[in-house]
Amino acid sequence: MKVLKKSNGFSLIEVIIALFILAIALLALAGLMVSTTRNNSFGGHMTEATTFAVDKLEQLRAAPWANITAGADSATGSTGINYARSWTVAYNPNGDQAWVTITMNWTDPTAKTTHSMSLRSVIGQ
Repeated sequence: MKVLKKSNGFSLIEVIIALFILAIALLALAGLMVSTTRNNSFGGHMTEATTFAVDKLEQLRAAPWANITAGADSATGSTGINYARSWTVAYNPNGDQAWVTITMNWTDPTAKTTHSMSLRSVIGQ
């Protein structure tokens, strides 16, 4: 009589190889998650800095012409990050336009890196 081996299911080696491939894929996704979270955080900080810069630009546009001068201050965002804000004003030779540059600087607390962004605009008399 012949004994036939009939294989039903998976062997232990096949299961271990499948789990190993799954583990590598999950580790790659975990690294991607860290990168995505960091970039999302930076995007939020950049949006907040831009909002503070636009707020200052609108204040300067609403101010009387003689009160448009350079300066600096700071603003604290909703996440607790302190943004240093400075602005410079240069008048064109005709004196009917003010060229304004607003610079925002902040330090990302998680990455411990310093970031900066500038906004430039013209204010007419």
